[in-house]
Amino acid sequence: MLTVASDIEVLARFGRALADPIRCRLLLALREAPAYPSDLADTLGISRTRLSNHLACLRDCGLVVTVPDGRRTRYELADERLGHALDDLRTTVLAVETDRTCADADEKGCC
Repeated sequence: MLTVASDIEVLARFGRALADPIRCRLLLALREAPAYPSDLADTLGISRTRLSNHLACLRDCGLVVTVPDGRRTRYELADERLGHALDDLRTTVLAVETDRTCADADEKGCC
């Protein structure tokens, strides 16, 4: 059963999804067009097992959905507005000092 997530939960789900470079690449690929897992694995140059784990995360975050297509399953963004949001995030100018990282970058794997 689908539920409507609160504003904070939506942002947290986005953050979790965008915290990994492979998931970012997946979202950007799906922004271009829906795709099958085998094609995504080839495009990203990763194993299907690794891809499957990242797609599961994106599904759990509510950002991608599966669409049955005969004997195959196609992945696409859950909402077309996600593509626009990704473009807005991607083109945002960040105020980052080049000689600094987050204080907990080593522990949490960010920045």
